[in-house]
Amino acid sequence: MGFYSKSCPKAEKIVQDYVNQHIPNVPSLAATFIRMHFHDCFVRGCDASILLNTTSGEQTERQSPPNLSLRGFDFIDRVKSLVEAACPGVVSCADVLTLITRDSIVAMVSLSQKQKKTKNKNKNLS
Repeated sequence: MGFYSKSCPKAEKIVQDYVNQHIPNVPSLAATFIRMHFHDCFVRGCDASILLNTTSGEQTERQSPPNLSLRGFDFIDRVKSLVEAACPGVVSCADVLTLITRDSIVAMVSLSQKQKKTKNKNKNLS
C-alpha cells in the first residue's frame, strides 16, 4: 500500500473505486482474480504475463491449457485504462492485477459483513 503515493497518488483509489462499484454486481470475479493472480505468479513470478495476448504466433501464458478458463480480462483492461489515463506509463500491469485482487477480496468481505448485519437485524425484528 502506498507504493505509488508520489508517482501516481490516485492509482489505488482509482482501482478501489472501480472494484467497489462493480464487484458487488459480479461477486464471483473476486475468486476469479485470486485464481488469475495465482496463475500469473506460478510460472515466472508476478509479472502480468497472464494478461498478454498471442502475437506473431507465439503462445502466451494466457493461451496455455490451465489458463483457458480464466476470465475477467475486460475488467482488468478497463481498470488499467483508467489508471493509465491518470498516470501514463507509471503503474505496472502486475500491480494493477494485484490491486484488483486485493480490493476485490476486501469488497467481498465488506459485502458479506453488511449482509450478515442485515440478516441479523431482520432476525431480531421477527
